[in-house]
Amino acid sequence: MKILKVLLLLFVIQLHAQQGGMWIPSLLQGMNEKEMKNLGMKMSISDIYAVNKSSLKDAVPQFNGGCTSEVISPKGLLLTNHHCGFDEIQSHSSVEHDYLTDGFWAYKMEDELPNPDLEVTFIVRIEDVTKKVLEGVASLPTEAEKQKKIQENISSLSKSLPKESWQENKIRTFFEGNQYMLFVTESYKDVRLVGAPPSAIGKFGSDTDNWVWPRHTGDFSLFRIYADKNNRPASYSKENVPYKPRHFLPISLDGVSEGDFTLVFGYPGKTNEYLPAVAIEQIVNELNPAKIEIRDKALKVQDGFMRKDNAIKIQYASKYAGIANYWKKWIGETQGLKKSDAIAIKKKQEAAFQEKVAKAGKQEEYGNLLADFEKNYKEIAPYALSRDYFIEVVLRNTELLNVAYKMYQLEQLNTTKGEQAFTDRKNNLANGLVDFYKDFNPAVDEKVFEQLIELYATKSPKAFLPNSLLNTNIPELTNSLYKDSKLTSYNGIKELLTGDTKTILANLNSDKGYILIKEITDKYLKEVAPKYDEINLRNLALQRTYMKAQLELNKGSRIFPDANSTLRVTYGKVKGYEPKDATVYKPFTYLDGVLEKYIPGDYEFDVPKKLIDLYKSKNYGAYGVKGKMPVCFIGTNHTTGGNSGSPAIDAKGNLIGLNFDRVWEGTMSDIYYDPAICRNVMVDIRYVLFIIDKYANAKNLIEELRITHPKQKNKK
Repeated sequence: MKILKVLLLLFVIQLHAQQGGMWIPSLLQGMNEKEMKNLGMKMSISDIYAVNKSSLKDAVPQFNGGCTSEVISPKGLLLTNHHCGFDEIQSHSSVEHDYLTDGFWAYKMEDELPNPDLEVTFIVRIEDVTKKVLEGVASLPTEAEKQKKIQENISSLSKSLPKESWQENKIRTFFEGNQYMLFVTESYKDVRLVGAPPSAIGKFGSDTDNWVWPRHTGDFSLFRIYADKNNRPASYSKENVPYKPRHFLPISLDGVSEGDFTLVFGYPGKTNEYLPAVAIEQIVNELNPAKIEIRDKALKVQDGFMRKDNAIKIQYASKYAGIANYWKKWIGETQGLKKSDAIAIKKKQEAAFQEKVAKAGKQEEYGNLLADFEKNYKEIAPYALSRDYFIEVVLRNTELLNVAYKMYQLEQLNTTKGEQAFTDRKNNLANGLVDFYKDFNPAVDEKVFEQLIELYATKSPKAFLPNSLLNTNIPELTNSLYKDSKLTSYNGIKELLTGDTKTILANLNSDKGYILIKEITDKYLKEVAPKYDEINLRNLALQRTYMKAQLELNKGSRIFPDANSTLRVTYGKVKGYEPKDATVYKPFTYLDGVLEKYIPGDYEFDVPKKLIDLYKSKNYGAYGVKGKMPVCFIGTNHTTGGNSGSPAIDAKGNLIGLNFDRVWEGTMSDIYYDPAICRNVMVDIRYVLFIIDKYANAKNLIEELRITHPKQKNKK
């Protein structure tokens, strides 16, 4: 009987250890360490995070503020996703040198391509500064005053806390404002493109396969960090030398088996795991459907043009991928929240929370939280919907309106900051818009505008629409605007921005495109944004108190802070799943599946001839196993946007894969993590090396790496 109890306890520990979580790496000792050991980890916590010695954190920089990357050689060689490096690959591409289609490989360091606006950021150390940030805050009477004081404290501390001259202090909030952490960082700004497979490998399956399993994508690209002669950050210079890392990841060629421990290290962007049920209902029933419909219309227009014209395909490849990514994510998220019955589960949790509040005698402090949430979310609903329509139509998916909005901000700057600020911004805009118009096609954008402004005029709450969009003939408006507005070309925008301030403002205010954006934005900023911000501020204060109550009433429980683009650890195991009745997904895919999906000439499922030849000859080198070439695998790691490019690390600290996606059934993990179906998707490091070595013949890169066989060592 005792043996049975022990086995049952071990099973519960194993199960509990896989329930997700995005943990701060400096705070892993205790519960997290025990869970990781139970899952099979062989490293110590100091191997993962340490300040006074090299550790895994020193090999995992944030990539350009939005993805993750990892250093894999003593010469600063950097690995990330193909989709994370896509903008850089595209910027170096042309019809004559189409690196998106053909791939790019630097066989010598002098062939590596600089990227002026690309940087990677390392974490030097992490410290808790909660007391210092909240000093003098509690006694203030209003939420606005509290937030202002917090920002003042953060600003002061960021300047005064110790750091080296080339480093930066960044303070971030955790647990909805109940904890504040200092991150001392170093950012390297000379990062050069080293290698990228053709999109037929790096984006294989493209938007059809995005967010789904099984997956067969070689989603990787290679860069190199350069530093000055002292190994410190420096702007691009021919005198710079390859960066010497404090730590780089050795690579395991032993592969993975189901049940193996996996650690994913990275910078997850944003999650909302502790939202009340009423907020999730609003997301599922109102906000997500509106955003999905907007992006669906934009994607269909762009896809139609891209399929007919290769030049447009190059222009819009990155933009299309960006729109499609969250369009599909929101679809999966909505379906997953419904399928997992997340709203009902949250309501049960909230009922239990109310009981705990009553039992603890905390009704005065916490008893009205959920009722206040109900009231606020009902009040904010039309403003939240209007806000999403404005963001999606004006700021994100219609390029003419986006650039017109920049002109609107320019005029506002003249009003608020004066003529010098106006002139400085105008000059920056005139220079910066060169790249924008390089990838702008007015014919494409005109059709996108027509579709999206129709949605804005008919489905956004009518109370917040300008008169120009009420009972308007949308085709006529579209034709007139794109025919007459100077915002449709770079020469036109230069003409608008030529002259003194008075002339420029007069020119702008006589342009049809600018007139429309001014009417839309004035209405939004006067009638939507202030009310939304007011109610949202109340919700933020409620959420902070709600989080404080959760921490206070559930001491010792597995409560992790929401993601906020700071360095986190998530751990789990290689594991398949069952998305629906009679359907079982294994955790591995192979090159066989690439050829099974192969559609000659299709932009999503074409396969390069050389890859087909390597498959037919089974020329896999050291990277294949039993006549098969592994491609991807899945695990129970809790990831989100920002974890793209994160290293998948084995029990001993070796690189085994590269995180790049989640399964569609589990995309709701940003709001509600369900261990039964939430899986992260990783490209097997053996497939990455196979492409570098056998496909690209880039032996120079393979020679830089430290290859290891940890499982074989265990057998000896």
